Amino acid sequence: MRLPIQINDNSAEPLYHQIESQLRALIVSGQLTENTLLPSNRELAQSLGCSLITIRRVYQDLEAEGLLRSRQGSGTFVAKVDSEAGTRQLRQLAEEAIRAAVDAGLAAGLERAELERLFAVELDRRCGPETGDRQDPS
Repeated sequence: MRLPIQINDNSAEPLYHQIESQLRALIVSGQLTENTLLPSNRELAQSLGCSLITIRRVYQDLEAEGLLRSRQGSGTFVAKVDSEAGTRQLRQLAEEAIRAAVDAGLAAGLERAELERLFAVELDRRCGPETGDRQDPS
């Protein structure tokens, strides 16, 4: 199985964190479902061009969070994610994405008012103006 994980070599974010956050997002969003067999540590390390130690750490940390489970001799599988934990994880991912967007905007020299305007435009596009109703992001 090939996971849709993109590595940004120019990012200040550590490689380990890039992989972990994307894999977490795939799980909590439901794109990877319960009992999905993940690539072995070696396969994923080779496909992403990183070290085996990096992938081991990612899998161990996500297993500690309850998102993965490993079976000796069988592999690493997506665990059952309860809806409350999934909601918490999605909120955390959204907060991380917002922080990254704000950091990128500030690094580009945007002022607070411009960032707020950009967020408002995108929220209006996704949710409708001031309604709070979520629309399909497509």
